[in-house]
Amino acid sequence: MRVLVVDDEPDMRDAVAMYLREESYSVDTAADGKDGLYKAQTWDYDAIVLDVMLPLVDGWKFLGELRKSKTTPVLMLTARDAVEDRIRGLNSGADDYLVKPFVLSELVARVRALIRRAAGKAKPVIEIGDVYIDMASRTVSLAGEEVSLTGKEYSLVEYLALHLGELVTRTMLYDHLFDEHDDSMSNLVDVYVSNVRRKLGRDLITTRRGQGYIIEQES
Repeated sequence: MRVLVVDDEPDMRDAVAMYLREESYSVDTAADGKDGLYKAQTWDYDAIVLDVMLPLVDGWKFLGELRKSKTTPVLMLTARDAVEDRIRGLNSGADDYLVKPFVLSELVARVRALIRRAAGKAKPVIEIGDVYIDMASRTVSLAGEEVSLTGKEYSLVEYLALHLGELVTRTMLYDHLFDEHDDSMSNLVDVYVSNVRRKLGRDLITTRRGQGYIIEQES
């Protein structure tokens, strides 16, 4: 999953980005609202972590512009704990609100919940035959036995599972598995699909030749 972090405080921005990457998210960053808004409008992120007080374009204006074209889940960050600010953020189109200082593990849990809810999944667990995907712990089990997946392999399985029954193109997978610094389209997606099939069974992911991949709905 790919997340955009927009914050003008370098230490905070780097800490959030590093923690998200340690949790196997692909992360892009922006140090001001103008650059962040450009990226948010250009790419389809799975979630955005947005500070309110930003140079050039503040969080309120960022949200207003973003919501003209995108429904990307947004978690707003602020050092201001006034009820009016939280209400304004939510009414402006934010999906969740977190007051600084915060615990990084809570931020990641909130990001996970936003991504899950955006995909229409109320529960953190998806079952596909004997494959059990726990999005809270980011683990996958096959027939009751946990299977060791790399971060990218897990992200691939999770993204396809969140779009169960939907065709997902290679370009979509690439855009959601890799960040802005991975700028060469290659066969990496095919490699990850092959690895997942080897670990979870060849029938889990179906290839639509010339189109992409799909995890079929069970009849």
